[in-house]
Amino acid sequence: MPSQNQHPVTLIPGEGIGPEIADAVVRIFESAEAPVSWERVELSSAAAVEGEPLLPEAVIESVRKNGTALKGPLATPIGKGHGSLNLALRKTFQLYANVRPTRNVAGLESRFKNVDLVVVRENTEGEYSGLEHEVAPGVVESIKVITRTASERIARYAFEYAATANRRKVSAVHKANIMKKSDGLFLQCCREAAEKYSHIEYDELIVDNCCMQLVLDPCRFDVMVLPNLYGDIVSDLCAGLVGGLGLAPSGNIGESIALFESVHGTAPDIAGQGKANPAALLFSACMMLRHLGETDLGDRIERACYDVLAEGRCLTADLGGKVGTREFSDAVIEKLQP
Repeated sequence: MPSQNQHPVTLIPGEGIGPEIADAVVRIFESAEAPVSWERVELSSAAAVEGEPLLPEAVIESVRKNGTALKGPLATPIGKGHGSLNLALRKTFQLYANVRPTRNVAGLESRFKNVDLVVVRENTEGEYSGLEHEVAPGVVESIKVITRTASERIARYAFEYAATANRRKVSAVHKANIMKKSDGLFLQCCREAAEKYSHIEYDELIVDNCCMQLVLDPCRFDVMVLPNLYGDIVSDLCAGLVGGLGLAPSGNIGESIALFESVHGTAPDIAGQGKANPAALLFSACMMLRHLGETDLGDRIERACYDVLAEGRCLTADLGGKVGTREFSDAVIEKLQP
């Protein structure tokens, strides 16, 4: 049974298909009697102005007050325009750990079976520090920042996650053979953390080799810890191994604030048509429930969603089916009934 305490959560529906899948999650939570009170705030790239603060004060205040947020997809201009709203959220609230579980979904075909791994990505620095300038016409310099503070923090988080989740191994992924000082520092911090968690197996892979090993045999991996850029790329690769971003949950964890989100795009081509797959945001919301201490309820809702996917009768178009967002949500709600 859900707890009697209501958890205040900031809901950022996002753009494109975001409001549709956010509404689907709210409906499913209501059916499950989830003890969550939503505070809905709006954030969009359309309202962002280059050179001005990206996050409205109302968003900042809500997230800080509630401490937990669920967010749909947001658009980011490519090559020009304002910065990333997603990065702004992570930096503003120091959401230093991006956690992306990947596992097979029964009923959906994939090249591999028994995939069950977790990507832990440093979320605040590296190539995503936003430090770029034009040195001369036609020459642009982008600065990669790696600090001991952030590297120690993410390495410690990865091993602590492995320990509490009964995981057997942590793999540090790097490019320290080329970036000897920056990735070298990250790797050294991982090695120091490994010494403190000697009961957990530890190994290291260069990022290009890691990608090859993932497409050869992803089952050899358990928990992976990576700097920001590598983690962004590898986590999407992992999602592709089991069905794509439409099934990929994600959590951004800080010291006092956590934000959970779907990592797929805004899909403007189908926005407003009721065709979107809400599974990724729903799985992220289940991660959120566990973070809030509602583990049994999170497992129950997640299991209902997996049951619908396994049956294969109510799948959205991205999964090879023909139903829409509401029909998929109704099928999950039906599975939740006693």
